[in-house]
Amino acid sequence: MPLIRRSIQVAWPLRVYFTENVFAPDNPTLRGILTDVTPRKVLVVLEDSLAQAQPQFELQIARYFAAADDRLQLVRSPMFVGGGESAKNSPTIVSDIHAHIHKHHVDRHSYLIAIGGGALLDIAGFAAATAHRGMRLVRIPTTTLSQANSGVGVKNGMNAFGQKNFIGTYAPPFAVVNDFNLLASLPPRDKRAGYVEAVKIACLRDAQFFAELEADAAKLAVFEPDAMRRLIHRCAELHLDHIAYANDPFESGSAHPLDFGHWAAYKLEILSHFRIGHGEAVAIGMALDVVYSRQAGLLDAAAATRILNLLEALGFPLFADELMNTNAHKHLAILVGLDEFREQFGGELTVPLLSAIGTGVEAVKIDRDLVASSITELRERAGGLNATLRNQNYQ
Repeated sequence: MPLIRRSIQVAWPLRVYFTENVFAPDNPTLRGILTDVTPRKVLVVLEDSLAQAQPQFELQIARYFAAADDRLQLVRSPMFVGGGESAKNSPTIVSDIHAHIHKHHVDRHSYLIAIGGGALLDIAGFAAATAHRGMRLVRIPTTTLSQANSGVGVKNGMNAFGQKNFIGTYAPPFAVVNDFNLLASLPPRDKRAGYVEAVKIACLRDAQFFAELEADAAKLAVFEPDAMRRLIHRCAELHLDHIAYANDPFESGSAHPLDFGHWAAYKLEILSHFRIGHGEAVAIGMALDVVYSRQAGLLDAAAATRILNLLEALGFPLFADELMNTNAHKHLAILVGLDEFREQFGGELTVPLLSAIGTGVEAVKIDRDLVASSITELRERAGGLNATLRNQNYQ
């Protein structure tokens, strides 16, 4: 049969800027990103919780663009959009963003600026990727988790059919701006959440970074700014290195080496009806996979203990009652997450585990009895300080 075949290569520049007070009139960062020869329109989507926590922020945005030259036109006041994982369960927000893009004639070479946490960035990113078949998106993450991980990636998603990110796209943002000052109004729970992604990628890729996190643990626990800046910068750098150099930026294969702890985390969030946040769920999922790795003979006991101790030192509980939930067949409900993880990532199960701190391995088969044994061990560990953390940090 006749065949025409070509290989298509596309270069995607992915830029992450670090600054403070991004909307200060004399801060050139954002203006330098948006400046173009042709006048461009700008639509801003702003998470409502940030607007409430920082009442002057909307006015700062208006003044910033009012002081800009005529090449940047803010088409309307910022759209206030709800954040948090539950916001990803309805397509209404995406439809509203599309409607304003259409109403204000925001073309595909203009800019959608999304300001918020990871869920808001997911929603706005999906809207930007699907309006005009893709328009310029600038992300301004406002949580530790999104500045260190989700906000600097290339994924956008919506939840559907009881699964996280069942609907979504891979679309690199035009630029990402990490403004450390935007973290100031976060509650402790949200400040802490991003730490888990740093521990995760250190466990998988960088033993030295893991040791640095151990050294900084006491400072990070009380949110010392310099320690937080170091964590965010290195964590973002390692995630960008993976996207750029691991030869699978859009995850077309079955292996997802940076999703350590995530198969259980995704299911745990849903089982808890999102009472447990993503950062907390990943911490528990990592603890489960660390214990599993040790019980399976992959990881030595000393390394496993270091990882569990670090997670607890940073303030993460390592157990949730939802791990013990069972379905109608009396099977652990969390184990359904393995099948959903397999389906989401290509039909072949590939779960990242650890052979050492700094070295990940891929498991294509998981012993479900060993998972149950690992859950039991975590449950037994969940006494004293860990139980106190569990009660405090899920509020």
